[in-house]
Amino acid sequence: MNTQTDLSIPVKREPKPKWLRVKLPTGKKYTELRGLVDKYKLNTICTSGSCPNMGECWGEGTATFMILGNICTRSCGFCGVKTGRPETVDWDEPEKVARSIKIMNIKHAVLTSVDRDDLKDMGSIMWAETVKAVRRMNPETTLETLIPDFQGIEQHIDRIIDVAPEVVSHNIETVKRLTREVRIQAKYERSLGVLKYLKVQGQRRTKSGIMLGLGETREEVIETLHDLRANDVDVVTIGQYLQPSKKHLPVKEFILPQQFEEYKEIGLDLGFRHVESSALVRSSYKAQKHID
Repeated sequence: MNTQTDLSIPVKREPKPKWLRVKLPTGKKYTELRGLVDKYKLNTICTSGSCPNMGECWGEGTATFMILGNICTRSCGFCGVKTGRPETVDWDEPEKVARSIKIMNIKHAVLTSVDRDDLKDMGSIMWAETVKAVRRMNPETTLETLIPDFQGIEQHIDRIIDVAPEVVSHNIETVKRLTREVRIQAKYERSLGVLKYLKVQGQRRTKSGIMLGLGETREEVIETLHDLRANDVDVVTIGQYLQPSKKHLPVKEFILPQQFEEYKEIGLDLGFRHVESSALVRSSYKAQKHID
């Protein structure tokens, strides 16, 4: 990989390599679910984020839903979600999400959210209520919660632990050196602390994710994998960062497939239970596997 770089230096935009080109999703299951999403106006990250793995995940009965609105209180340099004053909390949302999962007959649901630093509980109560509602309406559906850091406040994290999702995920996103520029209001050590606290308090399966191509070095990626494993993380996802718009951080490098494969082997050697590592991997990719 390249040597260390300054994220503020403009980089010439290069065309995406062939391994980042994906076919349009097809198949009976995808077509059926797409029809339900359109008919009932269901809100999934799969569709709103134009995820490249949507067809594959839907075909396996997995989908991702975002709660607490679509405006974030943070302004991460990599993320396409709007930043600003969030909407009023919709306390009917837990039932709406649970109903969407039932309509789509989802076997494994991933829940995520924007950061809500504007709320006293940082959205943790809504998180817990949504998990409870999904469980009531879909008792056979397994759950992964991809949570924010809740500023590391244990009281808020405890609400997630108490409702016992099969997997709790929190993404480290990038290497330590780049955290301040990539995740402006987040802290590398705080994220590691959240993941460690989850395990110490008895969470069975924890998970985190890293994006590559922001100027990190090979050594820094390996260091991050070591840090995650040292904090008892079970599952890690590694994927290629893609610039959402010209206003976001530029892609410094398109990582070669063989490099992703090397990171997968290193991760497995370190003792991770599952490692998903390739250019098109996203946090919820093959999420249903990670409960095993």
